[in-house]
Amino acid sequence: MTMKDLKPDALWTHLHWLSVLAEQGSFTRTAERLDVSKAAVSQKIKELEQLAGVPLVRRTTRTMQLTDAGQKLVEELKAPFSEIMRSFIGIRDAQGPLRGRVRVTAPVAFARQQLVPHIIGFMRRYPQVRVQLEVSDRLVSLAAEGFDLAIRHSDTLPETHVAQRLCATRTLMVASPDYLRRHGTPEAPQQLAGHQCLYYPRGSEQPGWAFVLEQKEAQQNVPLGASPGSATVTVPVSGMFATNNSESIRDAAIAGMGIALLPDFSAQSALDAGTLVPLLAAWQPVGVFAQNLYIVRPWSAQVPRAVTAFTAYLRAVFSGETA
Repeated sequence: MTMKDLKPDALWTHLHWLSVLAEQGSFTRTAERLDVSKAAVSQKIKELEQLAGVPLVRRTTRTMQLTDAGQKLVEELKAPFSEIMRSFIGIRDAQGPLRGRVRVTAPVAFARQQLVPHIIGFMRRYPQVRVQLEVSDRLVSLAAEGFDLAIRHSDTLPETHVAQRLCATRTLMVASPDYLRRHGTPEAPQQLAGHQCLYYPRGSEQPGWAFVLEQKEAQQNVPLGASPGSATVTVPVSGMFATNNSESIRDAAIAGMGIALLPDFSAQSALDAGTLVPLLAAWQPVGVFAQNLYIVRPWSAQVPRAVTAFTAYLRAVFSGETA
Protein backbone atom coordinates (compact mmCIF):
# COMPACT_ATOMS: atom_id res chain seq x y z
CA MET A 1 0.00 0.00 0.00
CA THR A 2 1.29 3.48 -0.90
CA MET A 3 0.21 6.89 0.37
CA LYS A 4 -1.75 7.58 -2.82
CA ASP A 5 -3.65 4.30 -2.32
CA LEU A 6 -4.59 5.22 1.24
CA LYS A 7 -8.13 6.35 2.02
CA PRO A 8 -8.79 8.36 5.20
CA ASP A 9 -11.18 5.81 6.67
CA ALA A 10 -8.57 3.07 6.17
CA LEU A 11 -6.05 5.08 8.19
CA TRP A 12 -8.50 5.33 11.10
CA THR A 13 -8.94 1.56 11.07
CA HIS A 14 -5.19 0.96 11.12
CA LEU A 15 -4.66 3.36 14.01
CA HIS A 16 -7.57 1.95 15.99
CA TRP A 17 -6.29 -1.60 15.61
CA LEU A 18 -2.83 -0.50 16.79
CA SER A 19 -4.44 1.03 19.88
CA VAL A 20 -6.31 -2.19 20.61
CA LEU A 21 -3.10 -4.19 20.11
CA ALA A 22 -1.33 -2.00 22.66
CA GLU A 23 -4.20 -2.51 25.13
CA GLN A 24 -4.49 -6.28 24.65
CA GLY A 25 -0.77 -7.07 24.46
CA SER A 26 -1.04 -9.82 21.87
CA PHE A 27 -2.18 -10.34 18.29
CA THR A 28 -4.42 -13.25 19.34
CA ARG A 29 -6.35 -11.30 21.98
CA THR A 30 -6.59 -8.30 19.64
CA ALA A 31 -8.15 -10.47 16.94
CA GLU A 32 -10.65 -11.86 19.46
CA ARG A 33 -11.52 -8.37 20.70
CA LEU A 34 -12.04 -7.03 17.16
CA ASP A 35 -13.72 -10.24 15.96
CA VAL A 36 -11.32 -10.57 13.03
CA SER A 37 -8.56 -13.00 12.13
CA LYS A 38 -5.07 -12.79 13.61
CA ALA A 39 -3.70 -12.52 10.07
CA ALA A 40 -5.89 -9.47 9.42
CA VAL A 41 -4.50 -7.71 12.48
CA SER A 42 -0.93 -8.52 11.46
CA GLN A 43 -1.55 -7.22 7.94
CA LYS A 44 -3.02 -3.94 9.20
CA ILE A 45 -0.02 -3.34 11.47
CA LYS A 46 2.42 -4.10 8.63
CA GLU A 47 0.61 -1.65 6.35
CA LEU A 48 0.66 1.02 9.03
CA GLU A 49 4.40 0.51 9.56
CA GLN A 50 4.99 0.86 5.81
CA LEU A 51 3.04 4.11 5.78
CA ALA A 52 4.81 5.43 8.88
CA GLY A 53 8.24 4.43 7.58
CA VAL A 54 9.32 3.10 10.99
CA PRO A 55 8.72 -0.13 12.96
CA LEU A 56 5.86 0.23 15.43
CA VAL A 57 5.84 -3.28 16.92
CA ARG A 58 8.63 -5.69 17.84
CA ARG A 59 7.53 -9.28 17.26
CA THR A 60 9.00 -12.55 18.50
CA THR A 61 7.56 -16.05 18.35
CA ARG A 62 6.07 -15.58 21.83
CA THR A 63 5.74 -11.87 22.56
CA MET A 64 5.06 -8.48 21.04
CA GLN A 65 6.15 -5.08 22.27
CA LEU A 66 5.64 -1.58 20.95
CA THR A 67 8.68 0.32 19.77
CA ASP A 68 9.30 3.80 21.11
CA ALA A 69 7.62 5.21 17.99
CA GLY A 70 4.67 2.87 18.40
CA GLN A 71 4.29 3.72 22.07
CA LYS A 72 4.40 7.46 21.34
CA LEU A 73 1.77 7.10 18.63
CA VAL A 74 -0.55 5.09 20.87
CA GLU A 75 -0.20 7.57 23.74
CA GLU A 76 -1.09 10.47 21.45
CA LEU A 77 -4.09 8.57 20.08
CA LYS A 78 -5.66 7.90 23.51
CA ALA A 79 -7.26 11.30 23.99
CA PRO A 80 -8.79 11.70 20.50
CA PHE A 81 -10.04 8.10 20.36
CA SER A 82 -11.54 8.47 23.82
CA GLU A 83 -13.31 11.68 22.75
CA ILE A 84 -14.63 10.00 19.59
CA MET A 85 -15.99 7.10 21.64
CA ARG A 86 -17.63 9.41 24.17
CA SER A 87 -19.30 11.36 21.38
CA PHE A 88 -20.55 8.22 19.66
CA ILE A 89 -21.88 6.66 22.86
CA GLY A 90 -23.62 9.90 23.78
CA ILE A 91 -25.39 10.11 20.41
CA ARG A 92 -26.27 6.41 20.34
CA ASP A 93 -27.61 6.30 23.88
CA ALA A 94 -29.57 9.53 23.70
CA GLN A 95 -32.32 8.04 21.59
CA GLY A 96 -34.21 4.85 20.95
CA PRO A 97 -34.51 1.70 23.09
CA LEU A 98 -31.71 0.52 25.33
CA ARG A 99 -29.21 -1.47 23.28
CA GLY A 100 -25.53 -2.34 23.09
CA ARG A 101 -23.25 -4.92 24.69
CA VAL A 102 -22.17 -5.37 28.30
CA ARG A 103 -19.08 -7.49 29.00
CA VAL A 104 -18.89 -8.64 32.61
CA THR A 105 -16.64 -10.98 34.58
CA ALA A 106 -17.69 -12.64 37.84
CA PRO A 107 -16.52 -15.35 40.28
CA VAL A 108 -17.48 -18.88 39.31
CA ALA A 109 -19.72 -19.84 42.25
CA PHE A 110 -21.54 -16.52 42.43
CA ALA A 111 -22.09 -16.37 38.66
CA ARG A 112 -23.45 -19.88 38.33
CA GLN A 113 -25.64 -19.89 41.43
CA GLN A 114 -26.83 -16.30 41.76
CA LEU A 115 -25.97 -14.05 38.83
CA VAL A 116 -27.11 -15.89 35.70
CA PRO A 117 -30.85 -15.96 36.60
CA HIS A 118 -30.80 -12.18 37.05
CA ILE A 119 -28.92 -11.66 33.77
CA ILE A 120 -31.71 -13.59 32.07
CA GLY A 121 -34.25 -11.29 33.70
CA PHE A 122 -32.34 -8.22 32.54
CA MET A 123 -32.17 -9.43 28.93
CA ARG A 124 -35.88 -10.19 28.91
CA ARG A 125 -36.51 -6.61 29.97
CA TYR A 126 -34.01 -5.18 27.46
CA PRO A 127 -33.95 -7.59 24.47
CA GLN A 128 -31.65 -5.37 22.40
CA VAL A 129 -28.83 -5.54 24.98
CA ARG A 130 -26.29 -8.35 24.64
CA VAL A 131 -24.58 -9.55 27.82
CA GLN A 132 -21.28 -11.40 27.56
CA LEU A 133 -20.30 -13.10 30.84
CA GLU A 134 -16.89 -14.56 31.63
CA VAL A 135 -17.00 -16.84 34.64
CA SER A 136 -13.60 -16.89 36.35
CA ASP A 137 -12.07 -16.62 39.81
CA ARG A 138 -9.10 -14.86 38.19
CA LEU A 139 -8.86 -11.13 38.89
CA VAL A 140 -8.77 -9.84 35.32
CA SER A 141 -7.65 -6.39 34.19
CA LEU A 142 -10.89 -4.80 33.03
CA ALA A 143 -9.34 -2.22 30.70
CA ALA A 144 -6.73 -4.56 29.21
CA GLU A 145 -9.23 -7.35 28.52
CA GLY A 146 -12.12 -5.16 27.41
CA PHE A 147 -14.59 -5.73 30.25
CA ASP A 148 -17.17 -3.10 31.11
CA LEU A 149 -17.81 -4.48 34.59
CA ALA A 150 -16.51 -6.96 37.13
CA ILE A 151 -18.20 -8.42 40.17
CA ARG A 152 -15.64 -8.77 42.91
CA HIS A 153 -15.96 -10.64 46.19
CA SER A 154 -13.38 -8.48 47.90
CA ASP A 155 -13.04 -5.66 50.41
CA THR A 156 -9.89 -4.39 48.66
CA LEU A 157 -10.67 -2.63 45.38
CA PRO A 158 -8.52 -0.69 42.88
CA GLU A 159 -8.57 3.07 43.49
CA THR A 160 -8.65 3.75 39.74
CA HIS A 161 -12.06 2.07 39.40
CA VAL A 162 -15.60 2.96 40.37
CA ALA A 163 -17.00 0.44 42.87
CA GLN A 164 -20.61 0.13 44.06
CA ARG A 165 -21.69 -2.37 46.68
CA LEU A 166 -23.89 -5.09 45.29
CA CYS A 167 -24.73 -6.78 48.58
CA ALA A 168 -23.29 -7.90 51.90
CA THR A 169 -22.19 -11.52 52.30
CA ARG A 170 -21.50 -13.80 55.25
CA THR A 171 -19.20 -16.74 55.74
CA LEU A 172 -21.04 -19.83 56.97
CA MET A 173 -19.82 -23.05 58.56
CA VAL A 174 -21.63 -26.06 57.14
CA ALA A 175 -21.55 -29.86 56.99
CA SER A 176 -23.78 -32.60 55.67
CA PRO A 177 -26.23 -34.40 58.00
CA ASP A 178 -24.47 -37.66 57.11
CA TYR A 179 -21.06 -36.34 58.22
CA LEU A 180 -22.50 -35.09 61.52
CA ARG A 181 -24.19 -38.43 62.21
CA ARG A 182 -20.86 -40.20 61.75
CA HIS A 183 -18.56 -37.72 63.50
CA GLY A 184 -20.72 -35.66 65.82
CA THR A 185 -21.61 -31.96 65.84
CA PRO A 186 -19.03 -29.47 67.15
CA GLU A 187 -20.36 -27.14 69.85
CA ALA A 188 -17.37 -24.77 69.98
CA PRO A 189 -14.61 -23.75 67.57
CA GLN A 190 -11.96 -25.60 69.59
CA GLN A 191 -13.67 -28.91 68.80
CA LEU A 192 -12.92 -28.48 65.09
CA ALA A 193 -9.40 -29.77 65.74
CA GLY A 194 -10.89 -33.27 65.92
CA HIS A 195 -12.81 -33.01 62.64
CA GLN A 196 -12.12 -33.31 58.94
CA CYS A 197 -12.10 -29.70 57.65
CA LEU A 198 -12.33 -28.65 54.00
CA TYR A 199 -10.29 -25.52 53.50
CA TYR A 200 -8.69 -23.07 51.11
CA PRO A 201 -4.91 -23.67 50.91
CA ARG A 202 -2.80 -20.60 51.76
CA GLY A 203 0.61 -21.54 50.42
CA SER A 204 2.75 -23.34 53.00
CA GLU A 205 0.92 -21.82 55.99
CA GLN A 206 -0.62 -24.10 58.59
CA PRO A 207 -4.36 -23.86 57.91
CA GLY A 208 -6.39 -22.21 60.63
CA TRP A 209 -9.88 -20.77 61.04
CA ALA A 210 -10.61 -17.68 63.12
CA PHE A 211 -13.92 -16.84 64.82
CA VAL A 212 -15.49 -14.08 66.88
CA LEU A 213 -18.53 -14.47 69.09
CA GLU A 214 -21.52 -12.60 67.72
CA GLN A 215 -22.36 -9.65 69.98
CA LYS A 216 -26.07 -10.52 70.21
CA GLU A 217 -25.11 -14.00 71.39
CA ALA A 218 -22.61 -12.64 73.87
CA GLN A 219 -25.39 -10.69 75.55
CA GLN A 220 -27.47 -13.86 76.06
CA ASN A 221 -26.30 -17.40 76.72
CA VAL A 222 -22.57 -17.87 76.29
CA PRO A 223 -21.70 -20.93 74.18
CA LEU A 224 -19.10 -23.47 75.22
CA GLY A 225 -15.56 -22.10 75.04
CA ALA A 226 -16.58 -18.45 74.86
CA SER A 227 -16.81 -15.42 77.09
CA PRO A 228 -18.70 -12.23 76.26
CA GLY A 229 -16.41 -9.75 74.53
CA SER A 230 -13.67 -12.35 74.11
CA ALA A 231 -10.98 -11.87 71.48
CA THR A 232 -10.74 -13.77 68.22
CA VAL A 233 -10.48 -17.54 68.62
CA THR A 234 -8.15 -19.18 66.10
CA VAL A 235 -8.23 -22.94 65.62
CA PRO A 236 -5.75 -24.99 63.55
CA VAL A 237 -7.61 -27.27 61.15
CA SER A 238 -6.72 -30.17 58.89
CA GLY A 239 -8.46 -32.44 56.45
CA MET A 240 -8.13 -34.68 53.43
CA PHE A 241 -9.21 -32.10 50.86
CA ALA A 242 -8.25 -28.49 50.10
CA THR A 243 -9.04 -26.37 47.02
CA ASN A 244 -9.30 -22.72 46.00
CA ASN A 245 -12.84 -23.04 44.59
CA SER A 246 -15.86 -22.68 46.86
CA GLU A 247 -18.10 -24.84 44.64
CA SER A 248 -15.66 -27.73 44.92
CA ILE A 249 -15.52 -27.33 48.69
CA ARG A 250 -19.32 -27.21 48.80
CA ASP A 251 -19.62 -30.39 46.74
CA ALA A 252 -17.11 -32.18 48.99
CA ALA A 253 -19.09 -31.09 52.06
CA ILE A 254 -22.35 -32.34 50.52
CA ALA A 255 -20.61 -35.68 49.88
CA GLY A 256 -19.89 -35.95 53.62
CA MET A 257 -16.13 -35.40 53.43
CA GLY A 258 -15.97 -32.82 56.20
CA ILE A 259 -16.87 -29.42 57.63
CA ALA A 260 -16.53 -26.39 55.37
CA LEU A 261 -16.52 -22.60 55.48
CA LEU A 262 -18.41 -21.17 52.51
CA PRO A 263 -19.70 -17.78 51.37
CA ASP A 264 -23.47 -17.66 51.84
CA PHE A 265 -24.16 -17.40 48.10
CA SER A 266 -22.29 -20.65 47.50
CA ALA A 267 -23.96 -22.54 50.36
CA GLN A 268 -27.53 -21.26 50.08
CA SER A 269 -29.00 -23.73 47.59
CA ALA A 270 -27.62 -26.71 49.55
CA LEU A 271 -28.93 -25.25 52.82
CA ASP A 272 -32.36 -24.82 51.24
CA ALA A 273 -32.28 -28.43 50.02
CA GLY A 274 -31.12 -29.76 53.40
CA THR A 275 -27.98 -31.37 51.97
CA LEU A 276 -25.94 -29.03 54.19
CA VAL A 277 -26.79 -27.66 57.62
CA PRO A 278 -25.28 -24.63 59.42
CA LEU A 279 -22.98 -25.05 62.42
CA LEU A 280 -21.83 -22.83 65.31
CA ALA A 281 -24.36 -20.11 64.54
CA ALA A 282 -23.14 -18.02 67.49
CA TRP A 283 -19.65 -17.78 66.01
CA GLN A 284 -18.80 -15.65 62.98
CA PRO A 285 -15.81 -16.83 60.88
CA VAL A 286 -13.44 -13.97 60.03
CA GLY A 287 -10.64 -13.46 57.53
CA VAL A 288 -11.79 -16.20 55.13
CA PHE A 289 -14.02 -14.45 52.61
CA ALA A 290 -14.82 -10.79 52.05
CA GLN A 291 -17.92 -9.27 53.66
CA ASN A 292 -19.23 -7.62 50.49
CA LEU A 293 -19.76 -8.16 46.79
CA TYR A 294 -19.04 -5.13 44.60
CA ILE A 295 -19.78 -4.26 41.00
CA VAL A 296 -16.70 -2.51 39.61
CA ARG A 297 -15.99 -0.63 36.39
CA PRO A 298 -13.03 1.36 35.06
CA TRP A 299 -13.42 5.09 35.56
CA SER A 300 -14.80 6.89 32.51
CA ALA A 301 -16.41 10.26 32.02
CA GLN A 302 -18.97 8.70 29.66
CA VAL A 303 -20.56 5.38 30.65
CA PRO A 304 -22.69 3.53 28.07
CA ARG A 305 -26.37 3.56 28.98
CA ALA A 306 -26.55 -0.25 28.83
CA VAL A 307 -23.75 -0.53 31.40
CA THR A 308 -25.48 1.98 33.69
CA ALA A 309 -28.81 0.16 33.37
CA PHE A 310 -27.24 -3.25 33.98
CA THR A 311 -25.50 -1.96 37.11
CA ALA A 312 -28.68 -0.39 38.46
CA TYR A 313 -30.67 -3.55 37.74
CA LEU A 314 -28.27 -5.84 39.60
CA ARG A 315 -27.98 -3.50 42.58
CA ALA A 316 -31.75 -3.37 42.83
CA VAL A 317 -32.34 -7.12 42.69
CA PHE A 318 -29.53 -7.99 45.07
CA SER A 319 -30.59 -5.34 47.58
CA GLY A 320 -34.10 -6.79 47.58
CA GLU A 321 -35.64 -3.76 45.89
CA THR A 322 -37.88 -3.99 42.82
CA ALA A 323 -35.68 -3.74 39.72
